[in-house]
Amino acid sequence: MLKKYRRYKHPYIITSIIILSLLLFLSLAAPLLTNYNPVRNDARNRLKAPSAVHFLGTDQFGRDVFTRILYGLRASLEVGLAVVFLTVLTGGIVGVLAGFYPGLDKFIMRILDALMAFPGIIIAISLAAIWGAGKLNIILALSFAYFPKMARIVRSSVVAIKDLDYVESARAAGARDSRIIAAYILRNSASPIMVQATFNFALAILDEAALSFLGVGIMPPAPSLGAMITEARNYMVVAPWLIIAPGIMIILSVLSLNLLGDGLRDLLDPHLKNSFKK
Repeated sequence: MLKKYRRYKHPYIITSIIILSLLLFLSLAAPLLTNYNPVRNDARNRLKAPSAVHFLGTDQFGRDVFTRILYGLRASLEVGLAVVFLTVLTGGIVGVLAGFYPGLDKFIMRILDALMAFPGIIIAISLAAIWGAGKLNIILALSFAYFPKMARIVRSSVVAIKDLDYVESARAAGARDSRIIAAYILRNSASPIMVQATFNFALAILDEAALSFLGVGIMPPAPSLGAMITEARNYMVVAPWLIIAPGIMIILSVLSLNLLGDGLRDLLDPHLKNSFKK
């Protein structure tokens, strides 16, 4: 029992789970942790310094910064989760088709290569500018930008697994392609998918903040960590808390997810796992 506990006691995973649990609690419990409205202006309390009344001060419109960070964090996590779901779904389907059916492989991979020739953030900015700002458009734009890499990872796993002995045995026994893909291919491709999903989650939070910062993301007055940093640029000297607080929240979110991805990669990769045990 002790050996089993030590096996899964990975410092990166433990640290990331603690930080992510705290961030998730703050986002879900926002209505219980604050009584302020995140979008209501209060001109009498403009640019108030942090105090017992306003934990992280107020912004140029008198809105409570702590409240807006909590709701902005919730929006970032919602975007990240939705992007991960769509990239895993679309990337998984495309990757399985390319890896399992050689006839489709060249056609699909050439399209993916063309998409991956452009940086993901450039694709996301272009699509967000065309489709317009808004949470749904951001989710779709980021998902379209990220799914080619997920598809390539899934395709590589499928190519490596589909010719193994147990897959050939199932095929010889008369198993259908759908059965082989569901029971053997996808089950044994779960590790790289999980690792890439965590990195996509972190990248989605960072790029959502970047899109909001550029003005093509979540539009004011709706709270967004990136938009809060944009609005705080003109008040960095007189009210530095306006830019420091949301910046720290973005750093913690991205750092915890990257730590989780590194930890899962070390734990699930057979070669790294053996070195980690030593």
